[in-house]
Amino acid sequence: MKRTRVTTLIALAIVGGAIGAFVELTLQANGRPIIGLPITLAIALAVIGGIVVTLAVPIRRMTRASNAPRVDPFYATRIVMLAKACAVTGALISGVGFGVLAYLLTRSVIGVGSVTQAIATIIGAGVLLAGGLLAEHMCRIPPSDDDNDRGKDPVKA
Repeated sequence: MKRTRVTTLIALAIVGGAIGAFVELTLQANGRPIIGLPITLAIALAVIGGIVVTLAVPIRRMTRASNAPRVDPFYATRIVMLAKACAVTGALISGVGFGVLAYLLTRSVIGVGSVTQAIATIIGAGVLLAGGLLAEHMCRIPPSDDDNDRGKDPVKA
């Protein structure tokens, strides 16, 4: 599996920001109340980011120790997929948070509570994004000596 690219995360954050601002503008233009991002969303995102890193720690220990038991490939694959999903989701939700924050800061009357909630969502999504990237990095298998020998010409070695 390939690592998550930074360009993908940036693109998702931009798309999320556009969606967040567009939804708020559309709701306001139709006379409906805008969406407030709850503080519990930020807390839940941060907790999930911590959980995914905690799940990746045993894989990191098994791949780094020489006498450790073998890594369960199904468990490792699930954790890598979860980490990648967390990174992508964190980028998208942080973009939505930035879009909502941009919308709120362009209004003539600013609700301090709404701005605080948007900033908390951005921070929580950032923790989720960082946790996903860290867990993805922790699940990498270091190259073995056999991998280094394959690239060499057997006649010259």
